[in-house]
Parts: sequence; structure tokens; C-alpha cells
Amino acid sequence: MIFNRRKKDRDHLLQSFGKLKEVNFNFNQIEKYFRGKKHTEVLQAISDKTCNDLDFEELFMFLDRTSSKVGQQYLYNRLRSVPAGSNDTKAQEDLIELLSTDSEFRVSLQRQLGKLNSNDSYYISSLFQEEHIKPPKWFFLVPILSFTTVFSLILMPFNPNLFFVLITAIVINLGLHYWNKRNLYRYTNAMPQLVRLNRVARDLFKNKELKKLNTRLDEALRVLDRVKNRMLLFKFEGSLEGDFAVIFWTFLELIKSVFLIEPILLFGVLKRLDTRREEIESVFAFVGQVDALISIASLRMGLDGYCIPEIVENRSAIVAKEAYHPLIPDCVTNSIEVGEKSILLTGSNMSGKTSFIRTIGLNTLTALTLNTCFATSFALPRLKIFSAIRISDDLMNDKSYYFEEVQTIKEMIGQSDNGVPNLFLLDEIFKGTNTVERISAGKAVLSYLAKGSNMVFVSTHDIELGELLEEEYQLYHFSEQVDDRSVAFDYKLKSGKLKNRNAIRILQINDYPNEIISEAMGLSRELDAKSIQLV
Repeated sequence: MIFNRRKKDRDHLLQSFGKLKEVNFNFNQIEKYFRGKKHTEVLQAISDKTCNDLDFEELFMFLDRTSSKVGQQYLYNRLRSVPAGSNDTKAQEDLIELLSTDSEFRVSLQRQLGKLNSNDSYYISSLFQEEHIKPPKWFFLVPILSFTTVFSLILMPFNPNLFFVLITAIVINLGLHYWNKRNLYRYTNAMPQLVRLNRVARDLFKNKELKKLNTRLDEALRVLDRVKNRMLLFKFEGSLEGDFAVIFWTFLELIKSVFLIEPILLFGVLKRLDTRREEIESVFAFVGQVDALISIASLRMGLDGYCIPEIVENRSAIVAKEAYHPLIPDCVTNSIEVGEKSILLTGSNMSGKTSFIRTIGLNTLTALTLNTCFATSFALPRLKIFSAIRISDDLMNDKSYYFEEVQTIKEMIGQSDNGVPNLFLLDEIFKGTNTVERISAGKAVLSYLAKGSNMVFVSTHDIELGELLEEEYQLYHFSEQVDDRSVAFDYKLKSGKLKNRNAIRILQINDYPNEIISEAMGLSRELDAKSIQLV
């Protein structure tokens, strides 16, 4: 039976490689490690605003092929953390290649990682990121009471009067034991999983290829070994099940309560963990990295096309060939080259402007974090990513759409001269205000953002804005074909500014009254004639 189960698990792992995970995603738990990390060593931690603009959660559900909750948390953090350097990309790519070609090796690792797939594994990061409970000032009495109980029990046959001391100590100890249950409850999920993490990491570290990821991990593993025996009590307690457990646990609980074993062990372990946070995180990161690399290998296997990006450190340019959005079925590919000028896109609604901006942002993110792009080729510098795509009224804080947009773009302006290249992604800048001020303010802001080594991708319906920015921006557009009864979008990026407007024509084919169509066309011609006055 065990052999059949192992064979079934092996077949499942082989068949699922390159495919989406069919699981529920609890992002409150998945992002715990990212939220608790300081990110002082990275170039940029991607903001919640940009994540929302790029549909990050949907992207993560597509990318994640991990086998453990530790790997899932690590991958989430990696995808939101733009590294300041290459982080030994060559060694990681060699390992990804091995994982892609050696299925038996990969499956053996996934089996080990699967031991950390319990939801309790989400809490491991709390042991090295969160503040631990501190013992109260009177805690020095606990070992004294424990010793008094042992001393009275041993000497009571020689001095029966010690019976009263023993009973008094036991009563006090019972109260302290159950007082400590509240403290212990905070760690019953995490501590058993930390013991398991240590065991999995030690098994993975035996492989010479995986040792290259962190040659000094054995030092951290020895640190964990020194506290493992104390933590085994919490692991054992959490693993007992069935009728036998009731009898055994009753006896064990009595022993622990009488001699105050739990509070002494708990605060001793917490003190050790508090001084070894860095070592615990290195073990966590090692296991997470192995799982993340398997996930990347699986992702690439399932794609129709991808490329390894070229990171060009000394040139401020993005060159994308046949780039596509992985979340859009049968997505049309587009190519673009950004050099000295930024990019301004025009086109009607649903023509593909915003999706293309997200495609560039998403590929930039995965290029810098996963060394993987959804394109034939993709070259870019190491840069920071900022966006103003999806903005809404903040009714709870009494903020209008325009005010939210103003605050978001102000943050971009503040980052525009931060000393590194920046990628700014904007959709319909200042659309929360009137035409004259929208175009005027938009021109001024976009000129400012495009200075230096920054690159801007912005969409607009205002053709006049494109005319004002021709010296600083390359103009591109998306267009559609309108016939008597239908509208067809090809989603292909085209050079130059949009020449044809079809908004009113689309109203016409949708059977708007002729009176409305005639008046709208007449007003459109008048406004076109006065366009210079508008700006």
C-alpha cells in the first residue's frame, strides 16, 4: 500500500509539472513573510499600489507552482522584491536547467518540500520576524518552584512534613502551568513546523548541487539543532491523535504541570530563537529558494514561449520583441524599443492601450525578479517600477478620484530623481479633471517624469497631448476597424499618433438616434478646429 501511494504521488508530481496549481490561495498568509521583511538589501519592494495596477494576485496564482507553504511565501516575496544586483543568476539558471531535465531529481525534492505544505508552515516566519513573548519579572520564581517540587518529592520519605510543601508547590505550579497555556498557544503552529523545516533543509543540503545556493548553511543548521530537542515537546504534543493519545497525554500533561516543564522550556526556546533570527531565516530562505526554482522551471515548461532577459546595466533602454500578457488567453504579441524618448499611446477604449502598459510592467517585474519574460527577447536596465493605472475614489477617507491621482503622481515625481532608472506606467493621466487643465498639467508632469534615465509609458485619449510631447515622447497608437455593424480590434501596436476617431461612429452602429449622432459630429468638427485654443 505504501509503495502504491508513493507511486501515485510520483505520477502526480510528474504530470503536474508545467501546469497551474489547483488550490485556493490565502494571500493573508502568503504575504506574511513579505510584510514582515525589512527589504533593506533590495533595490525596491514593489508597492501595494503597483501590485494592484498589475493584477499581482492573479499573476502570482499563474506563476506559483511551489510544493510548500515556505516556498510559496518565498516566491511571493521574491516577486515583489527587485534585487540590487544579479544574485548569482548563472548558478540559479544552471539549477533550473537541471530541474527541468532530471525529473527524478526534481520529484525527490518536491517530496521533501511537500512535508512543509501544511497551513501551519505559514507561521514559521513569525519565529524570526515577530517579537516574542517576554517572561514576566517574577519568572525567576518558576525554576525555584520546579526545584522545590522535585526536592520535596525526593525528601518526603525522610521528612513527612514536606508533604504540605509539595502540595502547596503543586497547586501553585498548576496555576502557572495553565497560565502559560495562553503563551504556548501562540507558538503551537510554528514551532513543530520549524523542527520540520530544519529536517527538510538538512536533507536538501546533502545534495551537492543545492549546496551551491548557500555554502554556509550548515552553520545555521547546527544552530537550529541545538534548540530542536527542546522544541520537540511542542511538536510531539501537536502530533498526538486518537484514543492512545488521550491516555498518554493525560499522563504527560500531569508531569509537565507538576514540574513546570512547559514555561521553562518555552521561554528558554524563545530566548534562543530571539538571538538566532538571522540563522533561522537563512534556513527558511534556502528551502524557499529551492522550491521557487522548481516553480520557475515548471512555469517555463508550461509556457508556449518565454525568454531569459538581458539586464543592461549601463544603458537606459527597454527593447521588447513579441511581448505578451500571460493572463490574457491567445494574447496578441507586440514589439517596442524605448531609447532616448518615452512612450505615449493613443487609441480608443478596449483597443489595447492599458493591457500593453501592463504587459510592459509585468514583463519588467518578472525579468528583474524571476529572470523570466513572456516575450521572444527582452532587454532592460535594473530599475524601479511605479504606476498610476487603477485609481478610484476613496470614499472612506473622503478623497476624490482626482485627489487620489494627484497624490499617486506626486509620489512618482518625488522618485523621478532617486539616482536610478525608473519605469513610470500611467493610464489616462489626470482624467479626473477638465480638458484644458488635464492637457496642460499632463504635459508638464510627463515632461518632468521623462527626464534623465527615466522611461515613461502613458496612455491618453488626448491627441493634443501627443502633439505637445513630440520632442520627448515617441507616439504609438492602437486602432480598430469599424464597418456598418461591428467593431474589430487587432490589438497591434502601431507607430505614430492616432488619426481616426471612431467613438461617435461606434455610437452610430449601436443605433443611437440620428439627432444625437449629427449633433455630436458637428461639435467634434468645431472642437477640432479650436484645438489650438484649448491648449
